[in-house]
Amino acid sequence: MDSENHGKVAKFTSRAFASGPESPDPKSALSGATASDHRDFLRSAAVEDPADQALLQSWVEMECHQLSHGRKVVQFDSLDFGTQQVVRERQEASVQKIGTAPADFCTVSICTQAGTVRFSEHSSEETGTVFFMPGNVEYDIFVPAGTETAYVGFSQQQFLRGARTLNPAFWETPPKSVVPLTTHRQSVFKYAVDLWLGTAREAAARGEPLDPDIIRDQVLQAVLHMAIVTEENIAPTFNERLRAMQIGKKARSYVEDHLDADVLPTIVDICAALGVSERTLRYAFHEYVGMSPVAYLRIRRLNHVRSVLASSDPRDVTITQVAMRYGFWHLGRFSGDYKLMFGEAPSVTLAS
Repeated sequence: MDSENHGKVAKFTSRAFASGPESPDPKSALSGATASDHRDFLRSAAVEDPADQALLQSWVEMECHQLSHGRKVVQFDSLDFGTQQVVRERQEASVQKIGTAPADFCTVSICTQAGTVRFSEHSSEETGTVFFMPGNVEYDIFVPAGTETAYVGFSQQQFLRGARTLNPAFWETPPKSVVPLTTHRQSVFKYAVDLWLGTAREAAARGEPLDPDIIRDQVLQAVLHMAIVTEENIAPTFNERLRAMQIGKKARSYVEDHLDADVLPTIVDICAALGVSERTLRYAFHEYVGMSPVAYLRIRRLNHVRSVLASSDPRDVTITQVAMRYGFWHLGRFSGDYKLMFGEAPSVTLAS
């Protein structure tokens, strides 16, 4: 998103807690800093645009797409120390997160689900709901509304040094993809994330800056002891789920490519292009994003309408033109669905 459009579309409210003035750059960090430095490292934001949910996590390449109705997308809280991040997201609307982890970056994450969270080809329904994601991995995550997720991001080299010390048999050759780790410490992990964020907020409110070096070390050690497991405790990858993921990814790319070219894809088109039956496609989409292909197509078309309206001058386009361009012929229903999805009428988006 370019700066002009971002200035027009971004609607989240954010508070940064630090002893000094707020930094304007979300990438600012305390890597190598001391407690005497007054920089912004604790951030809290009520986010209304999924693009801003991605921007707040600038340490990874990410796209966020809203997949259910609601004006507020997420309540976002984070500690960013440059080489380490602690993140908690209370999801108000369902989202899909797509991106690539940097080479020297890994995460350990949990979810307290209102529905089934899918992390790449894995699911929170599996035995292990603590996920390890290594660096240099493409990820694709579906998080339903009502879910709270939390993760800690590290330098992978630093994390693996500790992991190999604690469990050399398993971590000598680290995983090459996302894996669910079986542990009974999910509640401990959640408590720890809440505690770290709460403590940093309280300290900042009192004007007592924290030493980031101390926090980084404590967080690393805590997560290592919560997450390090034996090889036998890794949940298996199911071939059906893996195939569903592959079909879902191909279908998503097909849909986005066609919508970007102002061509409206159909279920028949997708099945023909992927060489699958409607039943197979339907199963794949339920695994991939928790909804039918028809519902997904409608939501993606709504999102494209919103993007066009948000970046357009009301003197140049009309809502009817844009809606019909993306296949919404029943304008009354379109307006109702749009407001339900995004929490505002199409006219408000176009005029903002």
